[in-house]
Amino acid sequence: MRPRAKGISDQRARAYYEVTLAEAAALDGDHHLATRTLAASQAHIEHNADAPSTTSWASHFTIGRWSHVSGMILAQMGDLTGAQAQLHQALAVHGLDSRRSRRSRRSRANVLGQLGALHLRPGDLDSALTTWTQFLDAAEGVQSSRVRDSAHDLRHRLARYPDDPDARDLTERAADLLAQQP
Repeated sequence: MRPRAKGISDQRARAYYEVTLAEAAALDGDHHLATRTLAASQAHIEHNADAPSTTSWASHFTIGRWSHVSGMILAQMGDLTGAQAQLHQALAVHGLDSRRSRRSRRSRANVLGQLGALHLRPGDLDSALTTWTQFLDAAEGVQSSRVRDSAHDLRHRLARYPDDPDARDLTERAADLLAQQP
């Protein structure tokens, strides 16, 4: 099988379809196909990185969103270093700072929640705590199922560190955030 987004001239749409295939392949354990289609997707999104948004249905799929999705694909394949690099890139490229719109704050919180979990997977508690502190700051006042899921995940993962005062503090902050979610 030669995966391609045949006949599609919109580079963002091609990148979107290819990254979707890469995600499915990674979940299926086909890392060769995932890596190949992720590279193709990257070439298409980078080709169009500076182009202004269009009226295409894929105009929302920017290099920042691609970095976020690719980071999660790399994490699925076990490349935690690459995944963390992509999520940091997503934060930088997305323009996700806390002074922006609610949607931007929601996106920033979502990426930070996932990044905190990635830091903890190899046992880097300090980086996870720092990132999750930023997550909770960004998530304040944001209503989102993904933010809620990240807060639950944070609490579950940090329950393994009952003697760490910073972990306990973040667990309590996450509980307060969850109490404010619908």
